[in-house]
Amino acid sequence: MRNIDRKSVTGILFFLCLSLFTSVASAQVHEFKVHKNIVWASPKNISLTTDIYVPSTGKSKYPVLVIYHGGGWLINSNSIMNSMSEYIASHGEFIVANMNYRLLPDNKNTTTMNEIVEDAFGGLLWVKDNIAQYGGDATHVAVTGDSAGGHLASMILLSGRNLESDGFAGKTLGFKPTYLPKGKTAEQVAKTDGLKVQAAVISYGAFDLHSSVQNGFEKSTNIFWALGKADARGIFGNSINVIDNANYYKAVSPIYNIPAVSAYKLPPQFIHVGSIDNTTPPSAVKNYVEKLEQAGQSVEFKQYEGKNHAFLDSGCNEFLKSCFDKDAPDALNDILQFLEKTLK
Repeated sequence: MRNIDRKSVTGILFFLCLSLFTSVASAQVHEFKVHKNIVWASPKNISLTTDIYVPSTGKSKYPVLVIYHGGGWLINSNSIMNSMSEYIASHGEFIVANMNYRLLPDNKNTTTMNEIVEDAFGGLLWVKDNIAQYGGDATHVAVTGDSAGGHLASMILLSGRNLESDGFAGKTLGFKPTYLPKGKTAEQVAKTDGLKVQAAVISYGAFDLHSSVQNGFEKSTNIFWALGKADARGIFGNSINVIDNANYYKAVSPIYNIPAVSAYKLPPQFIHVGSIDNTTPPSAVKNYVEKLEQAGQSVEFKQYEGKNHAFLDSGCNEFLKSCFDKDAPDALNDILQFLEKTLK
């Protein structure tokens, strides 16, 4: 060693450390099995499915991540979250349930926003009832979603105890989950806090549908209606509007339903957004985070510089100039770290 100078020794040590890190990182990637197109409910003859990803690491039980896709409640399916599901299942020891739910154009453009929320609620209840047969631990569950999916994941946290057998049809506005455990009513699920989860990751979510509708979401100028091949209309049907029925819109808007921690403690949340996101702008996401903090709730926030909307979606989006392989991994690694901390 006397013939090797200090700079060379430092270089050798750096190379060895780098090689060791690379080996460890590579060792963390593992195989997984996928169970595709499992029908969990069929409301109004619309078959709702889930894809379940199970790590092949030999454990008898895994914590669970339930994913809700984005698309403005008008387009896309759970396939847009395939790459994220594969990444989580291969880089972490979590079972992933990648969920479908009804979209507004379904059933001849008659699906309502409360029904979509009820699908999100029902999907989670189905997962809790059935995930054990795939090796999942129903007592360690997190929910996540991006954009519209982030809205649905947030609704689970904030309104998962506002359940009623008559849904939005009665004098008060409650939700009837699309799937209910055998022998249980919506009210019984609410009483036992059956939709409670242990953590949540909200990716550039939509938190204020009341304001979005006031700003034209229900109008034909919202391009998502055309993308969904549907005529613009009220999200609760044409007989309900935001001026006369503001309570409907606020009931499905997370920002109006945040409880004080003294009334109900929400699970830990990791909320993030891209710095150049114009669809769910950082200012709107930060405003929501601040309201959670003011209520005393546990929340972590991160803004990813240079990232636009939907950067967790599979493939590439030419309009947003984002690609999963380039833009998603750093955020997904942060998500995995958060899940390791909160679920295990």
